[in-house]
Amino acid sequence: MLRYAVVRGGLGLLAVRRTCLFSRLAHSAPQSNYRPIKKVMVANRGEIAIRVFRACTELGIRTVAVYSEQDTGQMHRQKADEAYLIGKGLPPVAAYLHIPDIIKVAKENKVDAIHPGYGFLSERADFAQACTDAGVMFVGPNPETVRKMGDKVEARTLAISAGVPVVPGTDSPISSLQEAQAFAQTYGFPIIFKAAYGGGGRGMRVVREYEELEENYQRAYSEALTAFGNGALFIEKFIEKPRHIEVQILGDKYGNVIHLYERDCSIQRRHQKVVEIAPAFQLDPHLRDRLHADAVNLARQVGYENAGTVEFLVDKHVADVHVCGWLHVCEGRSLPELGLKQDKIRVNGCAIQCRVTTEDPARGFQPDTGRIEVFRSGEGMGIRLDSASAFPGAVISPHYDSLLVKVIASGKDLHTAASKMSRALAEFRVRGVKTNIPFLQNVFSNHQFLHSTVDTQFIDENQELFNLKPTQNRAQKLLHYLGHVMVNGPTTPIPVKVKPSSTDPVVPPVTMGDPPVGFRDVLLRDGPEGFAKAIRAHQGLLLMDTTFRDAHQSLLATRVRTHDLKKISPFVSHNFSNLFSLENWGGATFDVAMRFLSECPWKRLQELRALIPNVPFQMLLRGANAVGYTNYPDNAVFKFCEVAKENGMDIFRVFDSLNYLPNMLLGMEAAGAAGGVVEAAISYTGDVSDPMRQKYSLDYYVKLADELVKAGTHILCIKDMAGLLKPEASKLLVGALRDRFPDIPIHVHTHDTAGAGVAAMLACADAGADVVDVAVDSMAGMTSQPSMGAIVACTKGTKFDTGIALDKVFDYSEYWEVARGLYAPFDCTATMKSGNADVYENEIPGGQYTNLHFQAHSMGLGNKFKEVKKAYTEANKLLGDLIKVTPSSKIVGDLAQFMVQNNLTRAEVEERADELSFPLSVVEFLQGHIGIPHGGFPEPFRSKVLKSLPRIEGRPGASLPPMDFKSLEEGLRAAHSDEITPEDVMSAAMYPKVFQEFKEFTSNFGPVDCLSTRLFLDGPKIAEEFEVELERGKILHIKALALGDLNKAGQREVFFELNGQLRSVLVKDTVAMKEMKFHPKAQKSIKGQVGAPMPGKVLEVKVKVGSKVEKGQPLCVLSAMKMETVVNSPLAGTVKAVHVTADASLEGDDLILEIEE
Repeated sequence: MLRYAVVRGGLGLLAVRRTCLFSRLAHSAPQSNYRPIKKVMVANRGEIAIRVFRACTELGIRTVAVYSEQDTGQMHRQKADEAYLIGKGLPPVAAYLHIPDIIKVAKENKVDAIHPGYGFLSERADFAQACTDAGVMFVGPNPETVRKMGDKVEARTLAISAGVPVVPGTDSPISSLQEAQAFAQTYGFPIIFKAAYGGGGRGMRVVREYEELEENYQRAYSEALTAFGNGALFIEKFIEKPRHIEVQILGDKYGNVIHLYERDCSIQRRHQKVVEIAPAFQLDPHLRDRLHADAVNLARQVGYENAGTVEFLVDKHVADVHVCGWLHVCEGRSLPELGLKQDKIRVNGCAIQCRVTTEDPARGFQPDTGRIEVFRSGEGMGIRLDSASAFPGAVISPHYDSLLVKVIASGKDLHTAASKMSRALAEFRVRGVKTNIPFLQNVFSNHQFLHSTVDTQFIDENQELFNLKPTQNRAQKLLHYLGHVMVNGPTTPIPVKVKPSSTDPVVPPVTMGDPPVGFRDVLLRDGPEGFAKAIRAHQGLLLMDTTFRDAHQSLLATRVRTHDLKKISPFVSHNFSNLFSLENWGGATFDVAMRFLSECPWKRLQELRALIPNVPFQMLLRGANAVGYTNYPDNAVFKFCEVAKENGMDIFRVFDSLNYLPNMLLGMEAAGAAGGVVEAAISYTGDVSDPMRQKYSLDYYVKLADELVKAGTHILCIKDMAGLLKPEASKLLVGALRDRFPDIPIHVHTHDTAGAGVAAMLACADAGADVVDVAVDSMAGMTSQPSMGAIVACTKGTKFDTGIALDKVFDYSEYWEVARGLYAPFDCTATMKSGNADVYENEIPGGQYTNLHFQAHSMGLGNKFKEVKKAYTEANKLLGDLIKVTPSSKIVGDLAQFMVQNNLTRAEVEERADELSFPLSVVEFLQGHIGIPHGGFPEPFRSKVLKSLPRIEGRPGASLPPMDFKSLEEGLRAAHSDEITPEDVMSAAMYPKVFQEFKEFTSNFGPVDCLSTRLFLDGPKIAEEFEVELERGKILHIKALALGDLNKAGQREVFFELNGQLRSVLVKDTVAMKEMKFHPKAQKSIKGQVGAPMPGKVLEVKVKVGSKVEKGQPLCVLSAMKMETVVNSPLAGTVKAVHVTADASLEGDDLILEIEE
């Protein structure tokens, strides 16, 4: 292989490379020189082998393929007339470098000629000689020419004799690092290592500093050895920013040489061409003529007789040469005989070729491997495709080049060809492996590419090319999800083994047109103050519907999905426009949406807002805790309210689980600053009608209301979370507040656990309440809210008439009655058949009552639920008789379960408080993590539990530093390449781990909210056909076909029919995998875990357990697709564990090692 660098008048020769061209004419060469070829073997693989086979078939020549053991499923062996295994037992690349096997197959099967393709043995003189010795034609230069082209001294001599100056470089391959160091000291940096016996970017490394020399020498040598069977390297002075121009040439055995014009190959990554343009765009005509002339002269100078490419680096840059044969020249024909003369060669239009590869541009073009699940190519007029492994089911291994398909577009000019290419790339659908298609699409829309010239630094200097538009891949991800559920069961925990109903609810008819005007129109027109006045002035009782939130939180474990809420929303908008509000967001629904339903809570708010524009929305805000269970910096609470308001929230019902005023005031201020309606909620417990219970007396509630009104609340709310308000207590409390605050609207929230909810709410209305809470009949009662139908019917024709049509309530209820069946695995009625008036004694909030009942049954304590409730009462007394609502109710519940599990009485807990290991929530409460309870902490219980543990004085969040949202957003963008929204930032701020898991879920399965609830929970049955609407006008027709057997990797193949085409996905069987051993994965959330950036083989481990490492220090070297990657340390620290050894094969994200800071 001729390798040299030249500079001549602003341009230089880069390479003469082998290409493949076949044509047949009637002329024949002289019989003495003519040897007809009847059978051709291609000693290569992939698309180059298939291209040669196709050309041979057109010429009536029989074809022979060879393949390695790893390539038994590759397409090139199927495209040939014959195919034979070579290199049995050898590594994947070594098989194609095994000359004895290749020659043996050729001789045994009477092959006339061997075409080497590119790479592998194409530039090995010993291979050309072996072919000659075996009496087989080598489609390429004769062995002596190949030998000379590999002799750097002779190559440089040829260049000089042609009058071409040379760039400094070694005169022969180097054999040691010391020689490289000596060259660098003589000529300075930058320099470039190049493989002596191959090209294509393999074994090439640019070195800019002395410190990089040793590592890059080792990587270049190793890559060259792996790719070409010889690690010999040359060194040259590296020239910056050349324009890479290639000239196509043809030469025969008789000294005839012509050119076929030029192409621009400047767009490269890792010294490999990505895009080629013919002819070169905006190339000076005089320079073009010089390039053509010099290419022909240089070809004559080296005396080559085949079709090939002379590569130039324009603007004083150059490099090396390779040559590939032309079949009929190999047979002995001359160019004139074939009708090829220079004056007959013309340029016609423009052509562009790009390489679609299985590489991830976002990760430095790291190769990706795996199984192609979907392949749909871009085709049409002016598009040609050359591929080999591009088909559904093809396995992309880490052993070979990452090329998937070459796409060639042609048109009348560059812009036309580029438009065709862009269109073709947009039509591609490749699923299962990452590709560089999004990157290529950016190249073909780049202004510099379309309107100016580019050089080899084009990619490096245009970082906007890496602003990749994420592929949606929605259909295939949904199949993955459905397959996962079919193999492993529901992704959300199922408390009761009951199947969802197979009947979907029917939405009642909805009138066409815009919905009627509602109270939200008043709010938008008059603002929060005007809205509050309108509510107070309203004649009749107003209702808030909790069906969309608290009702299903209490009855169905908060599991109702946006899918079912959206379906009924237009009906609600058109028929319940006179509701005070719709409670549909906040509280537990926020994290549960992500945690168990795999939905974005913000998207729910946005979509419901679009469907119900006329009814105010209300959310539950836990004061300084926002929608979380912990303390947040003040600016996080303010920012949350701001974003919620922007997304359509109207009324913020602000409460604190202890009625701790400082926490409430912060939440109120945040809601008010966001422009929302502030509804301060007093959490109710005890019994104001019982003179024996004075801790939470009527005076306590009135004084607390005084403070809330002074703070500027627009509406006062009584939050009776356990349903403790009896009718008499309702009259006393609401009456006192109405007398005290005649102009402030009063809203009462309750639960119907004891069954007295309707009576209590009617008593509240009679005492002066403006609004009471209800749930639609089929979602009411028990631990939910009182029945909407009952309140509407009871007030009809009275001064409290709600103005709601009872028949519409029935239609609404019928929808939810059927919808409730979809959530049968979560329905509290599976274990709880009725409410219970003992709530007046244990004071367990509605939602918690349901959860405790579920937990007791799941733990086999269903018959001991009475004891659990009794323990709850005792635990409440131990903690000082708290107001019980999330999170304080959870603290009481945790202590109660602790007492039941350890068979402890209240007296025993008090006596042994200094030695028991209490639940963390109890300890943190006593430390002051959620605020200070009314009446203070219980002593001496608190002191005995805490001992020397620190105590928080005052508002817990007051001492927290402000949250850095910019830094948080940057971290999210770094972790998740897709677009991060302000809403995502807030989700991560509230629930970092839950949000991370949610993003990982959507990355694997996409948005699953388009699935029906039964399919989401239970998956499809075999042979079931169904439709999924991704968006308006895009509907998937899916049929579940079959479930495969377990394979060695612990996977099952699940088969579907999607839009009439067969699709399959591989799903890990989680139960089976527990019994099988697999390499652990690196957890992104654990800082010191270092994972494999790509699938590949471990070449070298550079550290061991106990090694001290610095940030950026090399840890190990991986090899994939003949490219080597150094894995560097992400942080400074000490190596805690090493999980890999040399020669180990890894998948992406496999754990390499662990580092402790």
